[in-house]
Amino acid sequence: MFQVFQQRRWPLIILWVVIVAAIVAAPAVLPVFRLNLLGRFLSLAIVALGIDLIWGFTGLLSLGQGIFFALGGYVSAMYLQLNSSADLPNGIPEFFSLYGLDRLPAFWEPFHSPLFTLVAIWLVPAVLAAVLGNLVFRNRIKGVYFSILTQAALLVFFNFFNGQQKLINGTNGLKTDVTQLFGQMVGSPEMQRGFFWLTSVVVILVWLFLRWVVRGRFGDVLIAIRDDEPRLRFAGYNPTLFKTIVFAIAGGLAGIGGALYTVQSGIVSPQYMTVPFSIEMVIWVAVGGRGTLVGAILGAVAINYAKSLVSEALPQSWLFIQGGLFILVVTALPEGVIGWFRGDGPRNWLNRFGIARRSETYPRLDLEGQEEVQS
Repeated sequence: MFQVFQQRRWPLIILWVVIVAAIVAAPAVLPVFRLNLLGRFLSLAIVALGIDLIWGFTGLLSLGQGIFFALGGYVSAMYLQLNSSADLPNGIPEFFSLYGLDRLPAFWEPFHSPLFTLVAIWLVPAVLAAVLGNLVFRNRIKGVYFSILTQAALLVFFNFFNGQQKLINGTNGLKTDVTQLFGQMVGSPEMQRGFFWLTSVVVILVWLFLRWVVRGRFGDVLIAIRDDEPRLRFAGYNPTLFKTIVFAIAGGLAGIGGALYTVQSGIVSPQYMTVPFSIEMVIWVAVGGRGTLVGAILGAVAINYAKSLVSEALPQSWLFIQGGLFILVVTALPEGVIGWFRGDGPRNWLNRFGIARRSETYPRLDLEGQEEVQS
């Protein structure tokens, strides 16, 4: 028993040693631009972890995580805009004057507080996710219908934010790279290096938190919801409550990821709520491996780094590569890369392509047993 436990645990330990070593070495090896990209991709990994929680462990495929991702970004950007507007006319962000406003809208006022902002980054998306989730789950909507509803909600929020020119600068979004924080420009190399370290620590903490969540009885209930929800309901559990909680957790994590991504990309806009971007989030988890957590991190970082490199060399080819990658995962690696390695992936590789693997027969097993007895 102990040997089996060690055999399962050692690959994960080695993988995390490699991940941590890469993070520690990155600032010394990568130029500022590449380090900034890695920080962004790690912030996207936080979103992917939340998707893995609701999809890989609970069976809820959400195509609307861009809503919560963008909300976290807007919360952080609003605080930074206000923090840098003291010397501007009327003490409000400059874009308001373009639309004839000379007073700050009321809902901006709380974002003068850094403490309120830190809480709102995860609480606002989490509460919204809980409200939307409860409305859906209590009506027992699941499967493809849940996915369609989340995507419809995404389109509603995208169009709403896109049209709010006077309140949040609409399609232009809110810039953060020229704002001030702790007396320094957010887009400066020193601040970006700090955000990289912060994002790296948050990714590890989120992974530890979710690992704790899924390894207990709560995690067993989530897997039961995924595998056989009617039986769980018959056993006396209320799946609606559990699904609402995990959807809220995933929404909060998306908000945190969105805030960290915004300060490292320099802008937040309704483009974070586009349908293709939310679908990409699902692809990261599918490629890395559903229900593995660490696969979500590797999938988000690896795919986005590949996208960056390919787009620099062949700008028009990435969509074809991404489509081919998703087809490969669906047909040959349905459990993702990490799941493939954890299972009998290397031995079943030929089987996926229709080449039957030679199997042992009972007569041969009997013959081997007789030879062992004779020896």
